Amino acid sequence: MARTRREFTPEYKDEAVKLVINTGRAVATVARELGINEASLGRWVAAFKARQDPGGTTVTESERAELLRLRKEVADLKLDRAFLKKASIFFAQEASDTNGKRSS
Repeated sequence: MARTRREFTPEYKDEAVKLVINTGRAVATVARELGINEASLGRWVAAFKARQDPGGTTVTESERAELLRLRKEVADLKLDRAFLKKASIFFAQEASDTNGKRSS
């Protein structure tokens, strides 16, 4: 026996969320009174709060510019590190080749 999934309008969701926020009652209490799933109402409340308070998720232009500069610097440092690693291997081989020729 399949259960039918109920659909709620955005207006209904907003009103349910406002009941939780404005009255200060628990999500579980409001959900029980409205006859909806507690987890669903909890998600609606969390989504509403996220829309109202985007907080620190936005990046300012100066932060974006610094981020780009730092990413370029990291890429340059990775190239430098790769070059130095190859150079150290080259010079280590040269040194071992030179020592081998001296001992013969």
